[in-house]
This record gives sequence, C-alpha cells and structure tokens, in this order.
Amino acid sequence: MSDIRFIMAGVALVFAGFLVLGVFGDAYRSANVQNAEFEDCMEYSEDRPPVEADCVEAAQGSVAFFGLVLALLGAGVFALVKGYRGKWDNEARPEDMLGPGYRGDEKP
Repeated sequence: MSDIRFIMAGVALVFAGFLVLGVFGDAYRSANVQNAEFEDCMEYSEDRPPVEADCVEAAQGSVAFFGLVLALLGAGVFALVKGYRGKWDNEARPEDMLGPGYRGDEKP
C-alpha cells in the first residue's frame, strides 16, 4: 500500500472516530453522569415516565462504546504514523526517475 494511502486512511479513521463520538456519544455520557452522581440510574423516554435501569449494564455499554471510539482513533493514528514514516520515493530506481535536469540517455 502506498504511503499516501496510509495517510488518507488514517485521516478517514480519525474523522470517523470523532464523528461517531460526536453523534452517538451523548447517550453514553448521560449514563456515566448518572452512575457517578446518583445511586440509581434511570432510563428516560418521551412517552413513558422514567424507569429504573441497571447501572452496571449502562456502564458496560459505555465502556464498549468508548473502546470502539478508541479503536478507530488508534487505528487512524497508527495509519498516519505508518504513512508518515514510509519510504516514499527512496526506493525509486535511477532508470525510473523523471523530471527536470535528468535525461534518460545518461547514467547517473
């Protein structure tokens, strides 16, 4: 895989991680606040009164979600570092080089 592809994949994965965190993170944040501040966890809905929920189950879901976001961000950072530290054009053979100042008929 080309080095620039790793960089593009890394940017996409980091963006996806922040996007998932921003779009779906609010539901898991409220479970963490309830678990930290109150003894009872409540599940709220628009058409019913609040129902008591299991705090441990909410915390497990929050940890799983955070693990997914960390995996996306970690994979993105890994791909960015791998792309940045790549060999780029260091392995180009002299006969494959083109550009100003190089004529193909002479040996470098």
